[in-house]
Amino acid sequence: MTDGSGNRVLRLCAGFASAWAVLQGGEFFAHAQAAPPGEQLAEAATQSNPPPRTDPLPVPTRLGGAPDLAFAAYQRGYYATAMREAMKRIEADPGDGPAMTLIGELYSQGLGVRRDAAEAARWYKLAAERSDRQAIFALGIAKLKGEGVPPDRAGAAGLFQQAAAQDHPGALYNLGVLAIENDSAAADFPKAARLFRQSAELGYSDAAYALGLLYRNGTGVEKSDEQAAQWIGRAAKDDNVPAEVEYAIMLFNGIGVEKDETAAAKLLLKAAVRNNPVAQNRAARLLAAGRGVPKDMVEAMKWHLLARAAGVTDTWLDGELAKLSAQERSAVEASLHRYGGN
Repeated sequence: MTDGSGNRVLRLCAGFASAWAVLQGGEFFAHAQAAPPGEQLAEAATQSNPPPRTDPLPVPTRLGGAPDLAFAAYQRGYYATAMREAMKRIEADPGDGPAMTLIGELYSQGLGVRRDAAEAARWYKLAAERSDRQAIFALGIAKLKGEGVPPDRAGAAGLFQQAAAQDHPGALYNLGVLAIENDSAAADFPKAARLFRQSAELGYSDAAYALGLLYRNGTGVEKSDEQAAQWIGRAAKDDNVPAEVEYAIMLFNGIGVEKDETAAAKLLLKAAVRNNPVAQNRAARLLAAGRGVPKDMVEAMKWHLLARAAGVTDTWLDGELAKLSAQERSAVEASLHRYGGN
């Protein structure tokens, strides 16, 4: 599950406020000595050890084609109704694992009820005992993170293996992560690559991205920029933001794929709008240099300030910012306000 909208707004507003303060205070208007953007975009910083991933609750399968009123209510945001309908299902069928999983999810996320990780884990356990693969996976995540239950890495791995046996892509991905983050032995990158591939072939974008990075670096697999581009590109098409950034850089530089600066700029701007600071920085450089997009210093400085507020520094862009006229600075300020109001 993604963070609640309140958290997203808080992060956006904090970044916007910092960017606006920089523009007003003149901190970045000191002349900087730095080289302009070269022929290549710098690669995005990538994590060698990908984080464990939780999943949105999938649509449960119902027998006989009966409408799933509980899950329909959950999807539409009617969480009290979802809870009520799920309870009705359990009263009618004490073995209804998907309904128990839904209740666990409501408690886990605090949707329509007070957030209660222990109660969520209790419901996940009940559903897992009835072989619901999403509950098995969710209970594994709870044990891995120690949310509502004591931390138990070995127990989490065992649950992931159970869910993976039912082709749960998130479980396969997290087993790959555990193969890399192996506390008791050296990282097993070949095993991670196999698991990431299995998960990616089931449509899991994080696994496709992780597998692409292994091919990019030649870790656990034979290095192949073409394979890296294939898997990272697949993840990017599934709206995976880190993959969009990485694939855009590969497109811009012609690494493993035909060089296409216009397509690269389009992807970077898409990721920038989704508040990825690396994408914002790279998009700012392309806009400032007129590479792949028409040159636009106002938009370039907007993205630069937002990226800088998030911690991505760039002395060349600082120098370009210092050259803006008063009118251009006002335009940047107005653009930041419009973006902050979205």
